[in-house]
Amino acid sequence: MNVFVVLVLVAAVVVVGLLALTVAGRGGFAAPLADPLRTVPPVLLPPDPSPEDVDLLRFSPGLRGYRMDQVDEALQVLSVALAERDEEISRLRGSGSRDGVISGTARNPE
Repeated sequence: MNVFVVLVLVAAVVVVGLLALTVAGRGGFAAPLADPLRTVPPVLLPPDPSPEDVDLLRFSPGLRGYRMDQVDEALQVLSVALAERDEEISRLRGSGSRDGVISGTARNPE
């Protein structure tokens, strides 16, 4: 009777192994699974994003997606950095045009 139990256990292991190979697509019995179809629109930013573009950016939730609090924090940092950059550019453009001469480009009077 012990031999019968061992044979049943070996047969069960073989059946489970073949089933696992079939599901994985490696047993030659089934074709491999196709890539999943994308059902949500892509998240796009314009080439020159403004702070408002970042504020309006939203990600779709997913089963194994990113942590929403981390994404929100990263977007907040990006929005602040873009606002500071735009302010600095505006400041430099406004102060750099005194008398039509850019610093370091005037001719030497000698």
